[in-house]
Amino acid sequence: MTLYTDIPTRSEVDALWQVDAPAVVSIYLETTPESPGEAERIAYKNGVREALSQLGTVDRKDLAGLEEQLAVLEDDDAEEFWRHQARSLAVFATSTSLRSFRLPNRLTPIAVGGTRFFVKPLLRAVTFPQTAFVLALAQGSVRLLETVPDAAPREVRVPDMPTDVASAVGKSSIKDRAPVRRVQGSEGQKVRMAQFSRLVDAALREVLPGHGVPLVLAATEPLDSIFRAHCRYPDLVPHSVPGSPEGRGDGELVADAREVLDRWYAERLEEEKRTFADRSQQGRASTDVAELARFASRGAVETLFVDIDATVIGQVDELGEVTFTDPGPSGSRGVVDEIARRAWLSGARLLAVRREDVPGGGDVAGTLRYAPTG
Repeated sequence: MTLYTDIPTRSEVDALWQVDAPAVVSIYLETTPESPGEAERIAYKNGVREALSQLGTVDRKDLAGLEEQLAVLEDDDAEEFWRHQARSLAVFATSTSLRSFRLPNRLTPIAVGGTRFFVKPLLRAVTFPQTAFVLALAQGSVRLLETVPDAAPREVRVPDMPTDVASAVGKSSIKDRAPVRRVQGSEGQKVRMAQFSRLVDAALREVLPGHGVPLVLAATEPLDSIFRAHCRYPDLVPHSVPGSPEGRGDGELVADAREVLDRWYAERLEEEKRTFADRSQQGRASTDVAELARFASRGAVETLFVDIDATVIGQVDELGEVTFTDPGPSGSRGVVDEIARRAWLSGARLLAVRREDVPGGGDVAGTLRYAPTG
């Protein structure tokens, strides 16, 4: 079973949050990779009807364009699309565009119509992408595996990937004693490993996404450290799968890699919480919704924790003042979503987490770039 995933980049999320149109639709669906897709397509049609019913008075031309865009995925020609899914599907449509993301995270189904996209749930995939790559690297072999929860690993074909250290550098063995520019012995072997690592890194750049999906390394020393010194992929996980990958099956490697990945996510989250505690001591943190609305509007938020399921009904004006009333048919899900939008667009880091992981246990919490005055 293969999961087809599209992890959104920061620029893609930027574009979604900057849309302010007469009529837009946001739909989140549960999907199943082993499904033929018919049930998901029916759920999508129901979501379309629900979202369109939430729109206020809309110009007939805008409404017709929106319906035309949404119909693209309802057509029989979209059958192949529905057969290749992950755990959730997010769809965003305007009268002139349609964008979808297949996500490895399980998100709550919802359909929203308004003037702005409902983006917050999408951030869960950005904060904790459940898909990952595993590079099994040894002197005598190389494998790249893709892993997602509840699915068998898949080996990824990598054009121009070297098969082993010796053949990659044109040698029958890297243990020969011939000098390499006056470098030989164990030091010469490390030079060969560095050359091999550079070739592996170059080959990986042809198949790995630009960023956003973690790469877990399964290797032993000294090759582990040497590869890390030459790898330019930005999301290489700092911890490695223990032990040599040679002679181990794909399933075993991936199971160990998921433990490494889970531990790394937990460590990152705990580090963020410690930073929040430190900032609190410096007067540079808040858990108050109204305060954070003002700080986000000023571009003062450094890192924002957001309860992925939180809904605080209300509106935020241009200066960040909150009115806790019905937000009306704006497409926003409320105050927390608008805080998240403004913080993100000002360059803040957003962590879409469960409520128990938000400092203070509330809807939102944030660290600030500077201590407020006055």
